Amino acid sequence: MLPRDEALAVTLAVTAALLMVILAVIAGASAGPSPVTQGGAPDPACVEWTDSCVVCSRTAQGLACSTPGIACTPAAARCLRR
Repeated sequence: MLPRDEALAVTLAVTAALLMVILAVIAGASAGPSPVTQGGAPDPACVEWTDSCVVCSRTAQGLACSTPGIACTPAAARCLRR
């Protein structure tokens, strides 16, 4: 059994870790969709396009986009494949 001070330290460390995870999930959920998915392709003939953060393409199942990097700065959408 842990002494009282050690038990308190472990409890506080676990609580702090859980709080960090909860905050990260909330921040990720509020980020919203990338501009490249909101605006769509630069033109209707474009099959695959990017904003330098996310690559999207039209598939038989619908729109498919990659996940943006954590430190990404979106640029204007440009077509990669027609």
